[in-house]
Amino acid sequence: MKLTTERIALAGVLAALYAVVTILEGWLVPTLAYGAIQFRFAEALSVLCCFTPAAIPGMVLGCVVSNFFNPLGFSAIDVVFGSLATLIACLMTWTMARRMKEKSWLVWLIPLPTILCNAVIVGAEIAIFFDRSATLTAWFTNALSVGAGEAAVMYALGLPMLFFLRRSRLSQRLQMI
Repeated sequence: MKLTTERIALAGVLAALYAVVTILEGWLVPTLAYGAIQFRFAEALSVLCCFTPAAIPGMVLGCVVSNFFNPLGFSAIDVVFGSLATLIACLMTWTMARRMKEKSWLVWLIPLPTILCNAVIVGAEIAIFFDRSATLTAWFTNALSVGAGEAAVMYALGLPMLFFLRRSRLSQRLQMI
């Protein structure tokens, strides 16, 4: 990805938007954006990775910043592993979108990387570091709860945003960035 002023600016705007939405959500209802059952509304922005690679660093940086402001208590572990989950999910989303241009019905699968990466990685993080139980049952329980919250956000907010952007002129503009 060639660095241009537009890409850097878009990444910065997305990072700020992700961070502000998540931090405000966390301050209003701390367990909504942080914790075992997460409904991080800003995660819906990950569908922007379908249009431009500039969304990838924006999403990751926004996740890093928002995890520094966790109202349940700062955790460097969450900054590292939560952001890693976002990075992997965004890279997978970008790759999937490039490969499924001919098969438009596959658009329904776009939320899966975000759901699965957060379920697996953040579920394990919560089980190991916060629940202090490295059992398969603890991981599975946390993975299901994180995954369910991610699925709700991605299919209720992310997918409609994706459909809207695909039909608008904005998607063509994003693809040029």
